[in-house]
Amino acid sequence: MSSNEVLVITGMSGAGKSTVAHALEDLGWYVVDNLPPSMVSTLFEIAVLNPSTIAVVIDVRGGEFFDDLSKSLADLGDKNIAKRIIFIDASDESLVRRFEATRRPHPLQGSDRILDGIQRERERLQEIRSAADLVIDSSSLNVHQLESRINEIFSESSDTNLRVNILSFGYKYGIPVDADLVMDCRFIANPHWNPELRPLTGLDSAVSENVLANSNVQEFLTKYQSLFETMAEGFMHEGRKYLTLAVGCTGGKHRSVAISEELAKRFTNSESEISKKIKAQAVHRDLGREI
Repeated sequence: MSSNEVLVITGMSGAGKSTVAHALEDLGWYVVDNLPPSMVSTLFEIAVLNPSTIAVVIDVRGGEFFDDLSKSLADLGDKNIAKRIIFIDASDESLVRRFEATRRPHPLQGSDRILDGIQRERERLQEIRSAADLVIDSSSLNVHQLESRINEIFSESSDTNLRVNILSFGYKYGIPVDADLVMDCRFIANPHWNPELRPLTGLDSAVSENVLANSNVQEFLTKYQSLFETMAEGFMHEGRKYLTLAVGCTGGKHRSVAISEELAKRFTNSESEISKKIKAQAVHRDLGREI
């Protein structure tokens, strides 16, 4: 991220915005917490005299000031100030559990239940979430894992135009809320029904070889890679820097893991000009989560 851009950190209360802010501070960012939206462009105009990477945390704690957020973000564009929005999200179940653990009320809860406050906040944040450049689901992440995720995204300086998080998951645990694209691998024969492969995972060569040897899988991957590169070129043209490709199978243990690893390798080893601008990594959300 260049010094003439401002990063806006927002998202659900309890999802981990403070953790993200602290991680960025450790990386040398200038971070302002709970800034009234109307002051975003003013802050940047002052800070630009001493260029640095700037991030601001804005959320519903700002009360009525938060309603000015859309206008303030539009003002940045009018002043030719580039912005990127990172939205930190989590499942309702995770947020309720976190608020109960801290014994603190939700900012929009009032005299109602915690879940009522969460639902009001989701409705209020719907527009800004849809405009976000990056959505991170912290439901299954602890503080250290969330910090690590931020480090992976923001610590490296390179000529990478698009960072792609290839996230394997199991449909029985739900589609990841931060998925930009979803690939369904359930058309591939399931290694779960092979007694020798069942206890293994897609990270094991025996499972990976079995999955990749299935009929039409290699052809599918080649065609999907070509399609994705076409889409990636468009995303980069639109200024996107981050993308989550969710790859799902039934349990997130065999097929989706093997396919995610293979796609990451293909993007890394590809000689196409588009793939050279992509930095892809495979992450496995539900591996080891068997129930």
